[in-house]
Amino acid sequence: MDLFEEMQGAKPFLKWAGGKRQLIPAIQSALPDSLRHARNLTYVEPFIGGGAVLFWMLQAYPNIRQAIINDVNPDLTTAYQVIQQRPQALIKALSAIQEAYRLLPSEAARRAYFEDVRTEFNTRPLEAVRNTAVLMFLNRTCFNGLYRVNSKGGFNVPFGRYDQPVICHPQTILANSKLLSRVTILQGDFAQVLNHTPANSFFYLDPPYKPLSKTAAFNAYATETFDAASQERLAAFCHGLDARGHQWLLSNSDPQNTDAADSYFDDLYAAFTIRRVQAKRHINSKAKGRGKISELLISNYAPTPEAQFA
Repeated sequence: MDLFEEMQGAKPFLKWAGGKRQLIPAIQSALPDSLRHARNLTYVEPFIGGGAVLFWMLQAYPNIRQAIINDVNPDLTTAYQVIQQRPQALIKALSAIQEAYRLLPSEAARRAYFEDVRTEFNTRPLEAVRNTAVLMFLNRTCFNGLYRVNSKGGFNVPFGRYDQPVICHPQTILANSKLLSRVTILQGDFAQVLNHTPANSFFYLDPPYKPLSKTAAFNAYATETFDAASQERLAAFCHGLDARGHQWLLSNSDPQNTDAADSYFDDLYAAFTIRRVQAKRHINSKAKGRGKISELLISNYAPTPEAQFA
C-alpha cells in the first residue's frame, strides 16, 4: 500500500518529474536509526521538488521540530508559500478553475482554455495565489503532468487529454498547510540553506539527476541547468556538511544503467556509503521507458545491519 494512503494526511500537490514517492521505502531503509530518537531535530531539503519525502518525513518523524526547504524554481517555492499561508484563497481559486474547465463542451474547447491559461502563466510573475492556481491547473491538465520550461523560462508542455481532472483537492491543501506551518521556505541556490541551518540537522538532497544519455537529459525545471560542474559543487557541499557534523542522504541517477564501467558518482563520493536501489520511471513519453532502473542512495553514515536494499 502507498505510504501516503496509510497516513491519509499531507501529500504532494503536484506531479513532478523525478518525484520520490515510489522510492520512499528504500529511503526509509536508508535512514539512520538515530534519527527517530534525536531531539529538536531540523530536517533540510535543499532541492524540494514535489515534496514527497518532506511530507512523508514530517508525518513519520514527529520529533522533527522544524524543516527548511529550498528550490531554485520560484513558481514552486511560491506554491509552497501560498499553501502554507493562504490555503483557503487557493482552494477558492482552484475551485473556480475546476468548475469552468469541467463545463467546457469539447476537447477543442478544453485545449483552447489550457493554451490561454498557459499563455497567462508565461506572463508571470502573477499575483501569488493566481500563479499557484494556474501552475496546479497546468500540472493537472498538461501532457504527462510535466513541469518543463524553455531557456527563457516559458512553460512549454502541451495539452493533455483529461476530460474531468481533479484540479482542486481541498483536504490535501489543508493538510499540507497544517504540516507546512513548521517549515521555512527558501528560494535560490541550494548552498544558501547553510545560512539557516542549526547544528542538529539532517539533510536529504535530491538534485536534478545526471542524465544517463544525451537524449535522456531532462532537468529543465528552471532556466539554469544542473551540469557536471553543479554536480561536483554539490559533492563539495556534502563534504562540507560532513565536516560540520551533519548527517545527510543524497539520491541520484546511476550511470551504470547504461555503462557498467561508468564510476562517476562512485569516484565523486568515494569517501561515503553508496547503495544501489531499484526505482521505477513514471514520466516517459514511451511506455517501454517506464520500467525499473537502478538509482543511487549516498550517505555519510553506514547503513544499519538490518537494512535491506532491493
